[in-house]
Amino acid sequence: MILFMRNSDKKQSIDHSWDLAPAEAVALQRRLSHLIVRRSNLKKIATVAGVDSGYKSGFVRGAVVVLKYPTLETVAQSFAEQRVNFPYIPGLLSFREGPAILEALDKLKFRPDLLIFDGQGIAHPRRFGIASHIGLLTGIPSIGCAKKKKLIGHFDAPATQRGSSALLMDKDVVIGAVVRTRNNVSPVFVSIGHRVNLRDSIRYVLCCCRGFRLPETTRRADRLAAFAD
Repeated sequence: MILFMRNSDKKQSIDHSWDLAPAEAVALQRRLSHLIVRRSNLKKIATVAGVDSGYKSGFVRGAVVVLKYPTLETVAQSFAEQRVNFPYIPGLLSFREGPAILEALDKLKFRPDLLIFDGQGIAHPRRFGIASHIGLLTGIPSIGCAKKKKLIGHFDAPATQRGSSALLMDKDVVIGAVVRTRNNVSPVFVSIGHRVNLRDSIRYVLCCCRGFRLPETTRRADRLAAFAD
């Protein structure tokens, strides 16, 4: 049984086992995707956390690094390592990484105001990527910021200047944005996770980029997620 926080901050429960067959996981994504809130429901953002995962020898490390916002000073971090119990299937990433990420979040002494994931939110075949999944289960506003590629959709390339963006579309539905975070570099793919609209998602990602293509949230969480050799 997993508890999550709805907008009222009243705890409700979802009967959600992580021990699922892939077809069951897909069905769960479809069911829970209808609970995602796509409008901004934010208090003042004082902390923003980067969330990422790393793998080694059959284990996954979920990492969370919390930064003060907007100065981006690191104020807390945690990680958790667990054995991987779910196969690699595109679109079902959260079933490999979610339990370790939730454990890492539970280890923090305070709750971040915003989560930015190295992964997708609703820019997902079932509108339920890892940023949406963990955002819903925790109730923490969340954003997907994928650095490598899209899972689904089409777009026109944004202009080459920092801050330029283009809509990511699935047929005639907006599912995210392709955002240039530095001049003349490859863009990132930003999408709503939970409780943050797309415009605010783009704004927070850009505010967390300080001279590099990736936001500081992702850069620092990526380092923490790496297993030592």
